[in-house]
Amino acid sequence: MLVEAQRNRGAVRRVTGLARSTPGRLSLVALLLIAASLLAGALTAGAVQRRSAALEVLADRSEPLAFAAQEVYRAMADADATAASAFLSGGVESAGLRQRYEADVAEAAAALSTATGEITRSPELSAALSTLSGQLPVYTGLVETARAHNRQGNPVGAAYLREASNLMRSQLLPAARELYRVETGNVVRDLDDAGSLPWLELVLGALLLAALVMAQRYLTRMTNRLLNVGLVAASVACVVSLLWVLVASLLVVSNASASKDDAALVDVLARARIATLTARGDETLTLVARGSGAAYEERYTEVSGELKDLLARAGAASSMPAVVAAGEHYGRWQEAHARVRSADDTGEFTAAVGLALGTDAGSAATAFDELDSDLEDALGRSRAELTDRIAGARGALSGAVPVVVLLALLAATAATAGLWQRLKEYR
Repeated sequence: MLVEAQRNRGAVRRVTGLARSTPGRLSLVALLLIAASLLAGALTAGAVQRRSAALEVLADRSEPLAFAAQEVYRAMADADATAASAFLSGGVESAGLRQRYEADVAEAAAALSTATGEITRSPELSAALSTLSGQLPVYTGLVETARAHNRQGNPVGAAYLREASNLMRSQLLPAARELYRVETGNVVRDLDDAGSLPWLELVLGALLLAALVMAQRYLTRMTNRLLNVGLVAASVACVVSLLWVLVASLLVVSNASASKDDAALVDVLARARIATLTARGDETLTLVARGSGAAYEERYTEVSGELKDLLARAGAASSMPAVVAAGEHYGRWQEAHARVRSADDTGEFTAAVGLALGTDAGSAATAFDELDSDLEDALGRSRAELTDRIAGARGALSGAVPVVVLLALLAATAATAGLWQRLKEYR
C-alpha cells in the first residue's frame, strides 16, 4: 500500500506539474475554448431553432386558426342577417339571398371543421366547439321550418325565425365569439414570443468573444507575439455569428412589432364587420316582428354605436381607401335606417320593407352591402400585410441555424489550430 500511495503522489505531482507548465496551460486554454465554442454554438442554435419553430407555428397554425375562428363568427352572423332579410322579402325569397345564406352556413361548417381539428392546442375551447357543432344543425332546421311556413303564408313562420335568431344570439354567436377570442389571443401571444430580444444568444456570443480576447492577450504576454492567426480567425467567426444572429433577430423583432399592429387592425376590422352583420339582422328582425320589435331596434342602436367606435379606431390606425369608404357608407346606412324606421313607425310597412331591402342608391340594403364590401376588402388587405410580415420574420431566420453551427465549429477548429502552433514550439 505504501508503494501504491507513493505512485499516486507521483502521478499527482506529474499532473500538477503539467498544469503549472506553459504547455499544460496552453492545452487547458485550448480545451476551454473548444468547449466554450461548441457550447455557445449549440445553445445559440437551439434558441434560434425554437424562435424559428414559434414563427412556423404562428404562420401555419395560429394565424390560419384565428382566421378560421373569425370566419365561423362572421358566417354565422351573416347567415342570421341574411335569413331575416330573405324572410322579410316574403313568399319565395330572393335567389341571391338564399345563395348567400347557404354559402354562409357552408363556410361556417368548413371553418368550424378546421378549428375542431386543432382543439389539442386550446382544450378550453371544447365546450364552445361542442355548442357550435351541435346547435348549428338545430339553427338551420328552424330557419328551414320558418322558410316553409313563410312560403305558405303562415304567420307562425315569424315565430320560428325569431326562435332561430334567439338560438343564434344566445348560444352560437357567444360560442363563436369565445373561439375567436382564444385564437386571436394565441396569435398575439406567439407574436410576443417571437418579438422578444434574443438575450441568451447575445450573451453567449459576447462571453465567447470575451474568452477569445482574453486567450489572445494571455498568448501575447507569454510569447510577445501580438496576434495569433488561429485565435483571430476564431474571433472573426464569433463576431460574424454574433452579428448574424443580432441582425436576424432585430429583423424578427421589427416584423413582429409591426405584425402586432396589423393583427390589432385585423381584429378591429373583423369585429366591425361582425357588428355590421349583427346590426343588419336587428334591422330586418325589427320589421319581421311587425310592431313588437322594440328589443331588436334597441339592440340595433347599441350595436350601431359599437360599430361607429370600431370604424373610428380603424380610421385612426389605417388610411386605406376601403376604411375611409366604410365610414362614409356607415353614415349613409344610418340615414337610410332612419327613413326605414320613420316609415314603419307611421304604419307604412310596405314602404319600410322596400327601403330596407331595395336595390336603389338610398336603400338600407345598398348602404349595408357597400359597407360590408368595404370591410371585407380592408380586412383582406390587412390580413395579407399581417401574413407578409410573419413570412418576413421567418425569412430573416432562414439559414441561421446551420450558419451558427458552422461558425461554432470553425471557431473551435481555428482556436485549436492557433494554440497547437504554440504547443509545437515546446516539443
